[in-house]
Amino acid sequence: MTPQGRLAAVLDKRGDEILNRWLALQGAGARMTSGAQQQETTRQSRDFIAALKTAAQKTSNGDIAGNEWNGVREVLSDLSSSRAKNGYSPSETASFIFSLKEPLLSGVKEDAGRDFDATWDTVQLANEILDKLGLFTTEAFQKTREDVISRQQQELLELSTPVVRLWENILALPLIGTLDSARTQVVMQNLLDAIVQTRSDFAIIDITGVPVVDTLVAQHLLKTVAAARLMGADCLISGIRPQIAQTIIHLGVDLTNVTTKATLADAFAVALRRSGQGVVRTEKRQAAEAK
Repeated sequence: MTPQGRLAAVLDKRGDEILNRWLALQGAGARMTSGAQQQETTRQSRDFIAALKTAAQKTSNGDIAGNEWNGVREVLSDLSSSRAKNGYSPSETASFIFSLKEPLLSGVKEDAGRDFDATWDTVQLANEILDKLGLFTTEAFQKTREDVISRQQQELLELSTPVVRLWENILALPLIGTLDSARTQVVMQNLLDAIVQTRSDFAIIDITGVPVVDTLVAQHLLKTVAAARLMGADCLISGIRPQIAQTIIHLGVDLTNVTTKATLADAFAVALRRSGQGVVRTEKRQAAEAK
């Protein structure tokens, strides 16, 4: 019998025994988990043993890239994805596979008895397969983690660039943190969408919360201003602190065609005047009406 056939026979004959030993090892070395999580681990382990037995019956070598291993890879992909989302570490996820070595290899040795050649060949095959599956599990975990981080970064970008309607026809976009190319694209898209939706004529970009303004940041701001103007909105920049003003002068950035103000309140007042509106204190208005 081939090593593949012996491995499949061991899984078929001693599958329940191997599963129970494996679950005991996982429980001994795992973090404190709830009853639902333990049930999920048991289900995943049972599904994996079943898929591994099916693949071992069909495979002719230790290559896990073949179609006969689709079921095994699917189980491990689902497990890696769920563990990445639930805060498990890569080592905790990989140990799902590597903790199976001791029960599986013990089962192989016990089944082979004194046939040392058969034991050696089957043990080598089982080791090779589990090592490859462990690497596959780690890679699947890492991919899911990267996808989660990428999605969270995108959500943070969108949350950190809110467009606020200050007044009729006047929008404000307060920026906090570093302004890079990726964030500029989000800023520009959010601002243009808001201009279209509200049909506003004025937009104020407030950079009070931007710690550093260099040539690249200034270029990003100018691009956003130009895009807003193409949509028919007059764009102002507020939050120009003395340090930022000096930096812009030293960098030679030309903002002469852009209205800039020290504070958001000043920029808002300019936008109100340009729109033909104004804010008057109640007592002053009452005194004017009394005359």
